[in-house]
Formats: sequence, C-alpha cells, structure tokens
Amino acid sequence: MVIVSEVVLVAAVVAAGLIAGLFYAWTVSVMPGLARADDHTFVTAMRGMNVAIVNGWFMLSFLGAPLLAIAAVVLHATSGAEGGLPWLIAGAALLVATLVITGAVNVPMNNALDKDTADFATLRARFEKPWVRWNTARTVLSVAGFGCLVGALVTRGA
Repeated sequence: MVIVSEVVLVAAVVAAGLIAGLFYAWTVSVMPGLARADDHTFVTAMRGMNVAIVNGWFMLSFLGAPLLAIAAVVLHATSGAEGGLPWLIAGAALLVATLVITGAVNVPMNNALDKDTADFATLRARFEKPWVRWNTARTVLSVAGFGCLVGALVTRGA
C-alpha cells in the first residue's frame, strides 16, 4: 500500500507542477503580452484562449492535481507511510483553493467576457485588472501547493 501511496503522490506532484506552470506562464507572459495589445485584440484573444483551454488535457491536470493530492493524504494516512503528512495536507488545501478561485471567480469572469456585448474598451476595463489579480492569486496558491507536495516527497524520502 505504501507503493501505491507514493505513486499517487508522484502523480499529484506532476499534475500540480503542470498547473502551477500553466498559471505561472499566464502571469509572467500571456497577460503582460496581452496588456500591450489593443482592446479588440485583447478581448478576442482572451475569448479564444478561454474556449481553447477547456480540453481534456487541461481538465485532467487541473482537476487531477487536487484530487490526487487528496487521495495522497488519505493513502498516506492509511498506508503506514512515514513523514510528510503536514506537507500533503497543506498541498492539497492549496490546490483545492486554486480550484475554488478558478470556479468561483475566473470562470464566471471568462463567461461574462464571452457573453457581454459592450464595446471592446468597456469589456477590457471590466475584465483585465480583476482577472489578472485573481490569476496571480491562483498562481501563488498553485505554486505553493506544488512546493508542499514536493516537500512531502522529500520528507517521505521518496
């Protein structure tokens, strides 16, 4: 059972790393790049990316990271594995928080941007700053969650 626990933890680390990297890339490159674009380009690009990102590969890692982290906590607690439980719990909580922010804030903002018919300048003014702020929050949380899961691996000696 300890081996299964370790495999699930490694899978959680990989999924969390992918999501943390994705959000980090949006924070340090995509949004600063779009900040330089005109309003039409900004809104059109965001609309297109918001549609494109909802795919199986993204959902597998986005939902998989917190679910695998939670599974790693349960397996760790029931398998007799030693060390790392506080790191696992923290990592799982941070990844769940990332999921909650995305579902409660970023996705509704994306949907509003897609449906709103105001002019591009108005749409951008309503969307850009709050979306960037919340994306930065989920970037910090997901990177911290990834770091905690790595801490669990190191503490366990895996």
